[in-house]
Amino acid sequence: MTTWVRERIKNTFSRLHTPLYRISRGRIGGRWRGIPLLLLTTTGRKSGKARTWPLLYFRNRSRYVLIGSNWGQDHHPAWILNLRDNPEATIQVRDRVIRVTAREATGDERELLWQGAVDAYGGYARYQQRTNRQIAVVLLEPDDIDKD
Repeated sequence: MTTWVRERIKNTFSRLHTPLYRISRGRIGGRWRGIPLLLLTTTGRKSGKARTWPLLYFRNRSRYVLIGSNWGQDHHPAWILNLRDNPEATIQVRDRVIRVTAREATGDERELLWQGAVDAYGGYARYQQRTNRQIAVVLLEPDDIDKD
């Protein structure tokens, strides 16, 4: 499948999926292959506009874990670049909208989270084989969590 075709499929999926998820509060489109999805809204690094993506997620204590696989393409997904520029974002998890701060996992933490994601969805390992870049693992920490 060419990069152009993948991009068209992803864009079409997002345009259709996002409003259905929002309207149904995650009852429609809230899972894919048994893995929960959330809606991530970032600020576009170039446009300054809100950009929303439906993404698979995993939990790690109070944090949400996202994998920047981009289907194994050689470039990071736009949402990662947006979060690198401005780590403040919101997520919608079913009917809850949550303000979060993002950071990329590194070192042993990244490896542990990456392995858990691969165990839950083997497609990530295939995506890593398609690209030379290290696929990013992003942690979203809810802003309302007591940080003591």
